[in-house]
Amino acid sequence: MKSLTSPQRQVLRAAAHHLNVVLQTGARGLTPEFTAEAEQALAHHELVKFKLVASDAADRKAMAEQLCEALGAAHVQQIGHVAVLYRENKDRARFREQLRRA
Repeated sequence: MKSLTSPQRQVLRAAAHHLNVVLQTGARGLTPEFTAEAEQALAHHELVKFKLVASDAADRKAMAEQLCEALGAAHVQQIGHVAVLYRENKDRARFREQLRRA
């Protein structure tokens, strides 16, 4: 996935504002099961909020980056424990036109 420009991130942050967290990591962190569920969520919704449970900010950031790599997604935003990821769905592409204009 190519990286997003600042205006594109702004569009996606605004769209993600009203979204609820879809998945939360457990005590074991990023498991293959969590990654599989995250894959399904991104395939269906394109823009998803995840709650990454870790003790410090550096661990949470590393988890978000690892998840992006595993899923081929772009990291839109992270506030505290909540990370927002985006991956375009070629069939639905809800945000394609907005991102093209941004």
